[in-house]
Amino acid sequence: HAVLSRRYVLCEVVSEDPRCRQCIEDRTLGLAVRDAIARVHGDYGLACCSISFTVKYLNAYTGTVLLRCRKDSYRLLCSALPFVRYLESRAQRYPCFLNTLHIGGTVRTCQKFLIQYNRTQLLRLLQNCTNEEERQCIQKSLLSCSLTEEQSQSGDEEENDGTE
Repeated sequence: HAVLSRRYVLCEVVSEDPRCRQCIEDRTLGLAVRDAIARVHGDYGLACCSISFTVKYLNAYTGTVLLRCRKDSYRLLCSALPFVRYLESRAQRYPCFLNTLHIGGTVRTCQKFLIQYNRTQLLRLLQNCTNEEERQCIQKSLLSCSLTEEQSQSGDEEENDGTE
């Protein structure tokens, strides 16, 4: 088996329309990204990026997206991401853009980055509180969250797992 190197691109969907996150689906996002690649880089760029491209993880609640592509085509993918201007669902267009947060060689490095990024965002949120009531409200909502750790499937976070 030939060893395939991959890159994982961690993004967040940013939109002022609250309905946008409700319409986020793997397929919708994948089509929007492929469309942007085709518009920016043409058929050749789309073919290069499509070989191993997939939406690996998507959290519609937080707007977090993890895209996977081959290492040799991640620059084509990243350069096309700013051209995603909307997501389309059920004949509705929701304006948005993708903010690239991190590019990593494994799913695990992206997860570690996301944890650190979320901590920073939380600190910023707490510092911007104007009164004690807001601060207590945020802390209460954090304490009410529950975290369950799942056993990762073998190969999910490996860079060179040899599959495909």
